[in-house]
This record gives sequence, structure tokens and C-alpha cells, in this order.
Amino acid sequence: MRDFQKPGRSAVYAANGLCATSHPLAAAAAVDILKQGGNAVDAAIAGAVLLGLAEPQMTGIGGDCFALISPAGTEDVIAVNGSGRAPAAASAARMRAEGHEVVPVHGVEAVSLPGAVDAFCDMSARWGRLGLADSLAPAIRYMEDGIPVAPRVAFDWQADSAVLQGHGRRHFLNGGAVPGTGDLFRLPGQAEVLRRIAREGRAGFYEGEVAEDMLATLTAMGGVHTAEDFAATRCTVGTPVSGGYGGHELLEHAPNGQGVTAILLLNILKRFDIAAMDPLGAERAHIEAEAAKLAYDARNRFLSDPATMTRLDRLMSDALADELAALIDPKRAMASPAELSEAVHKDTIYITVVDRDRMAVSLIYSIFHGFGSGIASEKFGILFQNRGAGFTLAEGHPNELKGGQRPMHTIIPAILRHEGRVTMPFGVMGGQYQPNGHARVVSNLLDFGMEPQEALDAPRAFPQDGKLRLERGYADDVRAALVAMGHDVVEPEAPIGGAQAIAIHASGVLEGASDPRKDGCAIGY
Repeated sequence: MRDFQKPGRSAVYAANGLCATSHPLAAAAAVDILKQGGNAVDAAIAGAVLLGLAEPQMTGIGGDCFALISPAGTEDVIAVNGSGRAPAAASAARMRAEGHEVVPVHGVEAVSLPGAVDAFCDMSARWGRLGLADSLAPAIRYMEDGIPVAPRVAFDWQADSAVLQGHGRRHFLNGGAVPGTGDLFRLPGQAEVLRRIAREGRAGFYEGEVAEDMLATLTAMGGVHTAEDFAATRCTVGTPVSGGYGGHELLEHAPNGQGVTAILLLNILKRFDIAAMDPLGAERAHIEAEAAKLAYDARNRFLSDPATMTRLDRLMSDALADELAALIDPKRAMASPAELSEAVHKDTIYITVVDRDRMAVSLIYSIFHGFGSGIASEKFGILFQNRGAGFTLAEGHPNELKGGQRPMHTIIPAILRHEGRVTMPFGVMGGQYQPNGHARVVSNLLDFGMEPQEALDAPRAFPQDGKLRLERGYADDVRAALVAMGHDVVEPEAPIGGAQAIAIHASGVLEGASDPRKDGCAIGY
């Protein structure tokens, strides 16, 4: 139980249904859908699409999504991969010949096909109860009327707005100015797109005038995208991968998502007595950082589109975890393993919903970097993701840019299961940090017995670019001890990620936790 004399937030308890996400209006819209008789899929789509307006630097219909769904009446979990592919004509060899060493992060070459809309349509048709039009209605209304900009969103907007270019500046700035806290922001062009999707389904987005608008913008900038690429975009449905920790099962999205990295990281941590350490001490932070360096290096070497990835079993094996754990010096930091050229960053949204029938949805939805590519379509203002920057141009690499292939993806939803029962859908935003964030939350819960809200609140550390980023929640003596171990400790400019979770208790009561690093909350009824 938290100390009520100190700043903090209580978890939210509800019996009928609950949503946790990074903006209160999106959480409220999702719960409204539940109250109207919709299920968790209907509600998750409603909240997620609205977040494209509430947090436009993070997500939007020009991006991708991944979802884990546990249907009512079962403890099974289904994985929906709504990530788009590179245009058929994309070629790493051609880009190397043009002098590129990496995919330009804010160039048209980084724009992969947006996959989220097809996934939302498919999810609604397969598992929804109300229908897509009802799920999209809240976002349509808000995109027409506008919503006030929230404080964390204003902070991010100011930091990321410089990447906006061309039509992106017209649609995502207010008369050329960066919106501030409390300013009203609208996306009327996207409201019209959503109305067409509500009427026509995926054809309202991937065909006709909307697709022509997107294609014209990309072609004018030298993109190799075609109408056939848009029309061919389809999500895929499969099964998650899983790993064990502390008697619980962690379910993650299979590649091309990086969820297997979280499983590998936890497998390494199992080789150490983490529970005996101070949860906010230098010893735990050091071991976790070293394990993360090794797990991410393995990710960079092998993770790719499933069509080209051949080492999934190896990444999940005890043998690899043993080998990597043996490389960790408990008293000394290693140099960061060499990083490949995949672009990684910090921007996405996460939403989780559990309904009264205990259908659970864990969904993550992103345009990759802040404001994605910075490129938006002329008429409707659809902001394109730059997820293609997740490819490498290294010849022969499993994640080499190829036409029709999906890039290595940073966004990963998760679900915990215990003794066969789904117990907690959760997610940690933060781009590259996400696998480390999943491992940290799971360890907080299972090694240290933290409650979900406490597990999300706890300070975070993350090794990146040769630095150990340590949030201000760590004590000065911990920082000094980590420096003495050889870590280059820095304070991050912004909080490390954000997280949401819903614990499903055996009694049937739902407990929602929402990260204070974001503007959001958990709302139930």
C-alpha cells in the first residue's frame, strides 16, 4: 500500500469493465463504448483511434499496431500483427548505390505502408460486438470539435515539431505555431477519413480518394509506393510467443515485433538472485543494464520479418541465456555491444481494456518517431509513420530492407498468465526501451511483490548509446555506485517510457494502473 502522505496515485478498481491508457479522454471514450454494450475490442479501437488526435506526435491512422486478444470465456491469447510492409519496389541495394548507409529517418524512403486501419477493421469484424462505425464515432466527433492539448503532449509537441515538413506543418501546427497546453487542436480531414472507413471498411482507406491522397503526396516526394501496395495491405493473425518467470507466463507478440527480447532479458535475469537485491539499488540496476545490453545486441543481430528470421528458437533458449549471463561481471560495466543502424526512438501509445465478460485486449499503436516521418498527406492530413527506418541497409542481414517485407518493430503489447489464467494485460511505451520495460515491470511484480501501480511508478534505468539513463527517482548514492562500476550515468531529458496495466483478480475485480509519466489514467465502471 502506498504512503498516502506522499504524492502518488491510487489504482482504480472496478467490477464491470476498465480501460487504462495515456490520455483520459481516450480512456473515457473506451469506457463509454463498454457502457453502450460494446466489448473490449470495440472499446480498445475507440480509445486507440482517438489517441491519434489526443497524442498526434505518438500515433495515428498512418501508423501500425499490434494487439494481443484474450476472448471472453477462454484463457487463450491471439496475436494480431497490424504492421505494414515496405513498398514492393523498395530496395536496399538501390539505396546503397545512391550512397545511403541507413534509411533516412525523415525521408520518404522510411514510410512503410500503414497497417493499423486494416487491423482495426479485421479485429472489429472478428471479435467486436457493436461494429466499426460505433467504435469510430467518438474519434470522429472529437476530430471535428477538437480537444485541448494535455501537458505531457505539449511538452512532446514542442520537442518534436521541427520534423514536420510540407503538409505536415499545415495539419499539425496551429497557424504555424506549436500548440501549447490547453490549446484546442482539431483534425477535420481525418474525421472525414474515419467517416469513410465507418461506411466502407478498409476500402475507405486503402482505396479510392483517401489512398489517392496518400499516394500523391508520397509520389511527389520520390516514393516508390503504388496503389497496389496500399490495396494489398493486410494484417496477419497468429499465436504469441511466451516465456516463464517467477511461476508466471509472459506472452509477447512474435517477430517482427521485439517481444522475444523481453523474454530473453528475463531468461538472463533468472540466472541472478534479483529478489534478494534492493529494488532501487545499484546492484539490481547494474545487472539489469548488463542483461539488457546483451539481449538487445542479440535482437539487433537476428530479429526481422518472420519470413527471413531463422533464430527465434535460439533467442528463447536456456542455452543462450546461460551463455549471455556468464558474460556479466557483477561488479563492472561492459562496453555497449555494437549497435546496428536500425533507427530506434521513444514514441507510441498503449491501451488496455478488459470488459465485464473478461475479454482482455492489450494493444499498442504507433507512428514510430515523434510525428513519424513528419510527412502528411495534402488533403486529409494523414501523418505517415517512418517505420521503414527500422530496416537495416546491411547486405545479407535478416532485417535488410526488401520490398514487401516488414521491418523489425519496437512496439510490443504483453499479457501475463498464471496457472493458465490471464491475469494482466499490460504494455510499456518507450520504443527501444519496451522489452526492458516489460522485464522491469514483471520483476517489480514478481521479485518484489509490488502492486501494479507501484510497479509502474518505480524509477527506471536504461542503457542506450553508451550511456546509462537513470531517472531522478534513484538516490545519489546509487548513481555514485553505478559510476564506480564504470557506467556513464546521465539523467534523461524526458521520463523513460510510460506504462498501463489491468490486473484481473481471481475474484473478478479489475485493478487498473496508469503511469504518471503520461497524462492518462485508468477509468472503470
